[in-house]
Amino acid sequence: MSDLFFNGVFIGTVKNSLRFIKKIKKERREGNLSYLMNLMYDEKHDNVIITTEKGRARRPLIIVENGKPKLTKEYIKKLKNGEITWNNLVKEGVIEYLDASEEENSKIVINEDELTEEHTHLEISSLIILGNQASMVPYAEHNTATRDIYGSKLLKQGLGIYASNYLIRSDTDSNILHYVQKPLVDTIMWKLMNYDIHPIGCNVIIAIMTWDGYNIEDAIVINKSSIERGMYRSTYFRPYKSEELRYAGGIKDLICIPEKEVKGYRMEKVYVHLEDDGIINPEANIMIGDVLVGKTSPPRFLASLEEFRVGVEARRETSTTVKLQGNGVVDSVMISESSEGNKIIKTKVREQRIPEIGDKFSSRYGQKGVIGMIVPHESMPFTASGITPDIIFSPFSIPPRMTFAQVIECLAGKVAALRGTPINGTPFNNENETDLRKELLKLGFKDNGSETMYDGRTGKEYKARIMTGNMFYMKLRMMVSSKMQSRARGPLALLTRQPTEGKAKEGGLRLGEMEKDCLISHGATLFLKERFDSDKSVMPVCKRCGTIAIFNKFKNKGLCPICGEKSEITLIEMSYAFKLLLDELKSLCIYPKLHIKPKS
Repeated sequence: MSDLFFNGVFIGTVKNSLRFIKKIKKERREGNLSYLMNLMYDEKHDNVIITTEKGRARRPLIIVENGKPKLTKEYIKKLKNGEITWNNLVKEGVIEYLDASEEENSKIVINEDELTEEHTHLEISSLIILGNQASMVPYAEHNTATRDIYGSKLLKQGLGIYASNYLIRSDTDSNILHYVQKPLVDTIMWKLMNYDIHPIGCNVIIAIMTWDGYNIEDAIVINKSSIERGMYRSTYFRPYKSEELRYAGGIKDLICIPEKEVKGYRMEKVYVHLEDDGIINPEANIMIGDVLVGKTSPPRFLASLEEFRVGVEARRETSTTVKLQGNGVVDSVMISESSEGNKIIKTKVREQRIPEIGDKFSSRYGQKGVIGMIVPHESMPFTASGITPDIIFSPFSIPPRMTFAQVIECLAGKVAALRGTPINGTPFNNENETDLRKELLKLGFKDNGSETMYDGRTGKEYKARIMTGNMFYMKLRMMVSSKMQSRARGPLALLTRQPTEGKAKEGGLRLGEMEKDCLISHGATLFLKERFDSDKSVMPVCKRCGTIAIFNKFKNKGLCPICGEKSEITLIEMSYAFKLLLDELKSLCIYPKLHIKPKS
């Protein structure tokens, strides 16, 4: 007797579980039961589980009976002619949807040639096993699984035209790549997902070779002239928002050019781009710290008494300024109203990003890397026919990662460029390598894609033949100009008196144990002392009881709250974080005592 569960609830028992499951499946395929239902037999616990709940991931499969699929040529012909639809196939028991639990009791075959009488289902297409993203990687069946996963993840990071209406949108962190192209080698999924109208990269000429170690590991060497012609140039958009808020008592913010008497008034030069209404003019060239929208606010509630003055002096400056990421141009200004009826101004700043050393690039196979060197055109290697590559990629990156699909794409891209038509690289159903080699041979090139190349600096011929071809490369959103951070002086955290954390807060870079060890090994002791002195404080300490005392700078006199008049106060240099620790120990009723010794 097997226990029967329906959506996790026990409802009875079944005598012959396998016969029961067979009967239920038959009724479902005939349309007498809902096709949304799935069932499985848990052999370990002897349970029959039926589920109809929402939120299950289900996928369609072709039903197989007696070793033959139920989707025949007649059905396919009717589908092409429009006589039947997909829903007809589901209703007639040709296609059925399985969830993860029912798949446990099913034997699914990928290719029809491998069908046996033991199989219960056939995949509609072998491409389905890869999913949406991974099936966009050409020739994915030639790679290891990990590289296909990496490649599908990197497709999400590639820059391109993410939306056709990007000019009127105010997205938080958006990039637009100029001169985007469709890939020469694509898959059927690129067309099904409309990626052709949202391209995310460029077709570039690559040479697989080393170049003086500047493309060591994953780095790439890039042609300077290609960048100057506009390759991989992009625009970064950063939105800013300012709202004229209303407060209790009828007071409100005021968008205007702040007057000099206002508290917190900045330097006069940061307001030069503002119009008479306090809003910046579109297409104005701005720098870090420039004001985009001038605004003054009333004094804060519960502020100190000196703030409650009359007129302009009572207000404080709360303008929207350009952040620390860099200079740019005001792209657009939008004036509107919020749902509360407040005036709202949205400004968008654009910044041109030209590829530089350290910017991240990737192929569609998880082979990501940064620019190691930008080389002038005349110093780049060239082929016998005068072709100069845009990118030089290291050959040592391919064998350990087994991304053989990248080499095939290089070959296929070369054929596509020469014959003038794109190549289908759909996994399991593509133009195979043998045919590509034959076609390349007919076009007058070596069948393996290699060519004789010459050193641009010396003019000498390289002894080895070098593989060159066309490949689809993506510029990723990780760029040096977004990540670069440095600071000399800046704001401190109120509690610890140490530099703030994070680039947006003008924060410092954390120096940890390993960084400390590096500086010690280099003998940079003065630099190390400076780094660790960020929260240096001079504290009065009582020699008698060893606790932190009180010191009056004006009277130049110290007093210990424990020892009173008998106290012996001395000034000790320590980290403010250590002083904070002592205070926290006191709050736990622990008496931290400092033993003061004279300098020896």
